[in-house]
Amino acid sequence: MGKIRVTHNISLDESELEESFIQASGPGGQNVNKVATAVQLRFDVARSPSLPEGVRRRLMVLAGRRLTQDGVLVLLARSHRTQERNRADAQARLIDLIRDAAVPPVPRRPTRPTLASKERRLTAKTVRATVKKGRGRPDDD
Repeated sequence: MGKIRVTHNISLDESELEESFIQASGPGGQNVNKVATAVQLRFDVARSPSLPEGVRRRLMVLAGRRLTQDGVLVLLARSHRTQERNRADAQARLIDLIRDAAVPPVPRRPTRPTLASKERRLTAKTVRATVKKGRGRPDDD
C-alpha cells in the first residue's frame, strides 16, 4: 500500500485507514437509494505507529465526539454524489485534523499590566463610582 503524506515528518500508511461505503441521504435523485456513496473512514489513533505521542494526544483532544471509546477516529463524508469525491473529502479532513494536531501549542508567557492600563482601569472605576453615587437619595441639607 502507499503512503499518505501529512507533514514533512508524518506520513500514514494507507493500510491504517479503514473505509466502508454506506447509503447517503441527500442529493442523487433515484440513484441515492441504489448506490452506497457515503464514506465512513476509520483511523485507529490510539494504536497508530505513524503518529508521535504528542500529536496522538492532541489529535484525541481535537477529535472530540468523533473518537470512540477504543481510540478510533470515525469521519463520515456524504456531501458529494460519488464515492471517489467523498473518499477524497474524508481523507482530506483526516489530514487537516492531523496537521492541526501536529502544531504544538505556544506556551503562554505571563505578562504584567502596564502602568497606563492600570491608570485607565482606576479612572474608569472612579467614573463609575461617581455615576452610582449620583443615583442615591438626595441629602437633606
